[in-house]
Amino acid sequence: MTEAGILEKLREAVLNGKRKDAANLCEEGLKAGLAGKDLLTQGLLAGMEEVGRRMRCEEYFIPEVLVAARAMQTAMEVLREDLARNPPTQVGRVIIGTVSGDLHDIGKNLVAIMLTGAGFEVIDLGIDVSPSRFVSAALERQADAVAMSALLTTTMVNMKEVVAELRKAGFQGRIMIGGAPVTQEFAEKIGADLFAGDASEGAEKLKASLRAA
Repeated sequence: MTEAGILEKLREAVLNGKRKDAANLCEEGLKAGLAGKDLLTQGLLAGMEEVGRRMRCEEYFIPEVLVAARAMQTAMEVLREDLARNPPTQVGRVIIGTVSGDLHDIGKNLVAIMLTGAGFEVIDLGIDVSPSRFVSAALERQADAVAMSALLTTTMVNMKEVVAELRKAGFQGRIMIGGAPVTQEFAEKIGADLFAGDASEGAEKLKASLRAA
């Protein structure tokens, strides 16, 4: 199989959630002389980009996204050693978490998947994340952005404190918020830079915002 053929098949394997095929194609690509970062960016991440497009068009839903992400993650294990030697250029580094008091993580996990698929390095702080943890992680890891999620109206108000603490600490990156009760109006009210209505939109908006910076 040609190098172009391997990359095309790899994109399709991710798109269709075929874990074994994706892993085998990465092995074949490495043996054929393809760089791990090319297999990642032109194969795995290109496949996830199409997953994001289909999600926006409502052709794909949560189950399809999760299956595709699992295929990508399985294949990345094959590339791990090569990527450690020759790391790809990252779009940016993002700190992500669910705000204090909120224990829901499905939406946050989907955003993390789509951000990874868009080429970001994602540091996931998990659920019930305090403002101080967001701030310390953002500064220590020199993040380009912080993304927050909330599923409840009672917890989304905690986003305001995170934004305020990040600004007070001198964080210069983008702040993006999202979740079921969150709106563009609320984002503007608390001083967040970006509002994402869904995971795919969040990845696209953040990528475009950092490129424009």
